[in-house]
Amino acid sequence: MALSGCTSLFVRTPPPLDTYELTAPSVIGRSGLSRRQILVAEPSALKSFDGQNIVIKPSPASIEFLKGAQWSDRLPRIVQARLVETYQRAGGFIGVGKPGQGLAIDYQVIVEIRGFDIKLGGGDRAEVDLFVNLLNDRTGQVRASRLFKASAPVSGSGNAAYTDALDRAFGEAAREIVKWTEMLI
Repeated sequence: MALSGCTSLFVRTPPPLDTYELTAPSVIGRSGLSRRQILVAEPSALKSFDGQNIVIKPSPASIEFLKGAQWSDRLPRIVQARLVETYQRAGGFIGVGKPGQGLAIDYQVIVEIRGFDIKLGGGDRAEVDLFVNLLNDRTGQVRASRLFKASAPVSGSGNAAYTDALDRAFGEAAREIVKWTEMLI
């Protein structure tokens, strides 16, 4: 019995996970400032993308999670925060924010994360698929919808190479979303 008590003293804790973040890309915005205010809602996503796990796809019909790595928060919250920051950096709108920030919004940017993963085999690459609805908040009508797809090759090996490729693909999609929105409103 004395030995069983000693084994609990030597319980190993797993090593900490490498934690990664997305960055907000810079965008050259339109020349004039719109008087419109936009809100970026928290994106919706299937369960596999609605957490801190980083998704890899060894084949089209299977998913795994990147070992030893995680996002710094739930992926939808990170995507929302970085999209807001990208709109703000572009400077094309008088107000940009998230729910609860007290904006008198004109349009909502509603995002569905359809893909945010690393495709393995035959040249590993990051793929990001974001479906966006631009909703007129005053009328409740969808002004426009579009699927934004972006990809980036994985350069190197290891978790940092995978997340860097995801960050580059996300940056490309985020820039296109902001430019598209500025064209429409």
